[in-house]
Amino acid sequence: MIRLMVTQLGGNPEDAKDIFQEGLMIMLEKIDNKEFALTCKFKTFLYCVCENLWKSIIAKRQAAVNYFARRPEPDDEKDFTEVMDNDLCREIFLSVFNTLDPVGKNILKLYWEEVSPQEIADRLGYSYGYVRKKKCEAQAELTEKVKKHPDYKRIVDPEIVAKRVVC
Repeated sequence: MIRLMVTQLGGNPEDAKDIFQEGLMIMLEKIDNKEFALTCKFKTFLYCVCENLWKSIIAKRQAAVNYFARRPEPDDEKDFTEVMDNDLCREIFLSVFNTLDPVGKNILKLYWEEVSPQEIADRLGYSYGYVRKKKCEAQAELTEKVKKHPDYKRIVDPEIVAKRVVC
């Protein structure tokens, strides 16, 4: 059911598996919440969760396409602050990425090289489910650590930078 919906909306079976897994993770989080009360069939709710997830991914992809379509041609001279921010982002990412456990790092590297989860599992000797679970955990840990990094706020919050420059 989920696979059909995702493929009809422009995805592939691999996307459908990812969406289904993320949908189940959300369902588990909801079930753990004591205030949550399921008022419809489980599969109906799961379908709606997965549909919303997939539609948000489609919207993000479309936004990325629109961004690159509107993006002006780069000048020969780069903005100094942009170069500094990019360097700082790279430093933050690498410092945080190097703190992840080796299994999570390897799985993420292979995902970023667009290696399929099944091929990653075969290469590393893990099950398909373990690879997908570990990828989600490593990605969540990476995101959380980047957001908590002290230099991250300097990039994200322009008011902090402006106050430092003015004061």
